[in-house]
Amino acid sequence: IIGYKTTKAERIVYSFIHSLIDWVGFFFFLLKITISIGIPLLFGHHQSIDLRHQRTNDLLTASTQQDERESSSIIMESSSNNNIRELFRSNKPQIVADDIFGDCVSQVGSDDVLELTKCVTQGLQTDELARNLDLQNFLFVIAGALVFMLQIGFAMVCAGNVRVKNVQNTMLKNLLDACGSAIAFWLVGFAFAFGGQDKSGGKGFIGTENFFNIGDSPAYWFFQYTLSSTAVTIVAGTLAERCQMAAYLLYSIVVAGFIYPVVAHSIWSNNGFLSPTTDNPFLDVGVLDFGGGSVVHVTGGVVALIASSILGPRNGRFYDERGEPLDRPKPFPGHSIALQLLGTMILWFGWLGYNPGSALVLDVTDVGVVASKAAVNTALCGAMGGITALFTKLWLEERRTGEPSFDLRACMNGSLSGLVASTAGCALMESWGAVVTGSIAGLIYLWASQLLLRFRIDDAVDAIPVHLFNGIWGMIATGLMATPDLIEAAYVRNRRPGLFYTFGRSNGGVDGTLLLNQVLAVLFVLSWCCATMFPFFIWLNYMNWFRAEALEEMIGLDVSYHGTSIEQETGNGGVKKEYFEAFKRNKEKKLRQRGRRSNAGQGTQKSGSSDSARRDVRPGSVMESYFSEYDPDVNPDAAAVEAMDEA
Repeated sequence: IIGYKTTKAERIVYSFIHSLIDWVGFFFFLLKITISIGIPLLFGHHQSIDLRHQRTNDLLTASTQQDERESSSIIMESSSNNNIRELFRSNKPQIVADDIFGDCVSQVGSDDVLELTKCVTQGLQTDELARNLDLQNFLFVIAGALVFMLQIGFAMVCAGNVRVKNVQNTMLKNLLDACGSAIAFWLVGFAFAFGGQDKSGGKGFIGTENFFNIGDSPAYWFFQYTLSSTAVTIVAGTLAERCQMAAYLLYSIVVAGFIYPVVAHSIWSNNGFLSPTTDNPFLDVGVLDFGGGSVVHVTGGVVALIASSILGPRNGRFYDERGEPLDRPKPFPGHSIALQLLGTMILWFGWLGYNPGSALVLDVTDVGVVASKAAVNTALCGAMGGITALFTKLWLEERRTGEPSFDLRACMNGSLSGLVASTAGCALMESWGAVVTGSIAGLIYLWASQLLLRFRIDDAVDAIPVHLFNGIWGMIATGLMATPDLIEAAYVRNRRPGLFYTFGRSNGGVDGTLLLNQVLAVLFVLSWCCATMFPFFIWLNYMNWFRAEALEEMIGLDVSYHGTSIEQETGNGGVKKEYFEAFKRNKEKKLRQRGRRSNAGQGTQKSGSSDSARRDVRPGSVMESYFSEYDPDVNPDAAAVEAMDEA
């Protein structure tokens, strides 16, 4: 990865990666020990299937049917309580069988063999259910840990896509995603999303229970928290290199605590008005969003689009120093393509726990079958998205310039686009559907990326084309290609398949109900996020809490927010010396002004000709507005323009 002379910022990132790899290795070492020791404790040591195993199953069936005659014939062959004890040790650890047998003897006595057998059978069934629940909770934690790997992947992608002068600031914002979303989801987010979903009753717009709580299952809370933090972190890369720290932390809390939970409740909760798991689903089928194509990715993508539109592009991206539009957008290449690729592969790895892990949420018997189908389709979508984007971009470049060029960034984002598109229906479509979905996702990414440039929307990491546009496409693809059998396997019902599977049916004809529901879900998410987040970001911008000052952006947020000296680390990092001097002067003036304000509320006059001129200005006059807008001593943006003129 290193292979060349590195800056201090890059060495910090590489040290972080090295430590991360150590922790990941340690995590899987613990996982290996847990599996090797915990599984035998949960299910008992492996024993061969012999005659005793068959007789136990026969006894279980006979007791369930309450066929006393058949049960008695089997029990009589055991001839004694000791043989009954041995009979139920067949597939259980000795200590478990002895405990159940001892409890039953104390409850019903040892004389009535039939009642004793029924009691032991019920005890074994209860114990089996408890062990299955323990295993499910364990798998929830593992799946949640893999989903949390997406945070690491996003951090690496963002760090690689920004310029070296903003690396530290970008990585801190990714860390704040995890911190802010955890607190907000614990306070109110989980309650709004899943509070009261186990109660029977009508449908609701938002949850109303379990505030300041994690509910009945800590493992379930942890898995849902990792999904909420994934939705929050999508915006981090979009706003990179120009967003204030306080605004970003505040945004993370609002999205994880209120915006995302409402969407999750509506589509995933057992009493959500769009949920397929309610007693009376919307239009008899509800919305099928297996892994969160709309709940996670469309939510994060549309919030990123709103924020980027209000925040504006980075300085010099679409306009020159005087505000005149450029003929072509100025490229701002990231400082490390290696970090971008590393982040992409980490994201892909995390997705293999994200999509299959969502099968644990559904109350299905064949959870392993559903999860394996989700894993296969996830891999196929990601692969086809990357291949399609790479070779389509190659063809377009050859047509435009006459020379072919393999674009690694297009391949990486194409793969991520395929993974996003797979999320909604990864367990609901056949493999050919996953291939088609991933192929179209790669094309949608290329088109959407150019669309943003045409409208002068600055997305530093192309998160909007990847997550918003392909999240929408994934929902539509599910409405087109979801198969009846796979829907039944995942949701224990087979009511309305995808549109393609309704052609040529003998009963009912063409049915686009599922596709309609998918589109309505997307419209609901877009409307909800726009109605809430647009005023929120407008308010942040009005309060001057949203965008960093022009000089801070020019010299890099690592210097202005974290005290980093880029002059010593990277040879100015491509930043002109005049910008640093202007930033230092502006900082010194702010410190002096702050000292004057704290001096018993009495202002002191500045020295110099500009101060004497300002003393003669009448309050509220045109000249006062001139000083506040164009004086570099007062306005940081004016100081930035002055620094550019000097350069």
